[in-house]
Amino acid sequence: MADETPAGNGATAAPQQIKMQVLAQYVRDLSFENVVVQKGLSAGEVQPDIQVAVSLDARKRPVPNQFEVITKYKVTSKNKVNGDVLFLLEVEYGATFHIEGVAEEQLHPFLLIECPRLMFPFVRRIISDVTRDGGFPPLNVDTVDFMSLYRQELARRAQAQAQQAAPGEQVN
Repeated sequence: MADETPAGNGATAAPQQIKMQVLAQYVRDLSFENVVVQKGLSAGEVQPDIQVAVSLDARKRPVPNQFEVITKYKVTSKNKVNGDVLFLLEVEYGATFHIEGVAEEQLHPFLLIECPRLMFPFVRRIISDVTRDGGFPPLNVDTVDFMSLYRQELARRAQAQAQQAAPGEQVN
């Protein structure tokens, strides 16, 4: 009964049920460059250092309760020996969601945390397949902490707003 909230008429109202449906998932953009082949390096000369950058975007669609979420991954592999790029992979992976029952103040974090979390296994597979098909061992990207990414972005925005709002120092 702790989950119930009292309604105005003395009855208790059950919490609103969240309904989420994935309507579509798709690769919006994909690019892979195998620089090793272009430069003619041999496998013995390569000690990869892999960097993965992730960015997120979400927007409301014209249809009620529908949202599009885009995850962007940029994977760069450089040779530890000399810093040369071995390969570069960029993928934008999107999904369309039908979402009901999420409070307005919780919708933004829901779209940028929960939705990408559901999409992640699919984009991870794409990255693995593309790197393997591109002539490298399959790259299985570590699990992304979307909650941490969201918090970092909120902190970055708050800092940017604080810098804009702070009055400049006056010199007499």
